[in-house]
Amino acid sequence: MSETVGRSERPASITVISVLGIIGALAAIVTAFLPIARQIGSWYPSYLGLAAVVGLVCMVGLWMMKKWAAYTYAALVVFNQAVLLAMGAWSIWSLLLPAIVIFFALKHVSKMT
Repeated sequence: MSETVGRSERPASITVISVLGIIGALAAIVTAFLPIARQIGSWYPSYLGLAAVVGLVCMVGLWMMKKWAAYTYAALVVFNQAVLLAMGAWSIWSLLLPAIVIFFALKHVSKMT
């Protein structure tokens, strides 16, 4: 008899967010090495690479249903929004997708360890 006592399943929304987030973070890491990233500023490739790696770690953490991943991702989004504001590149669209991710992550945070 096989039972999983005390272990909750990962909600479908977290699964979708994690998979798409991992793909997006890997794409951002690649983008950090492209010439277009340097055109934004000499500092930007390093920033993009670091933010993408942190985002990747957060997405893996969400996949594993870890609370720290939800909170760290929320902090990363706040920081990224501040950077975009400072660059004069902020728009509501830059907040929309991360806000959806944060909504679902925090909605399910009580199921996380």
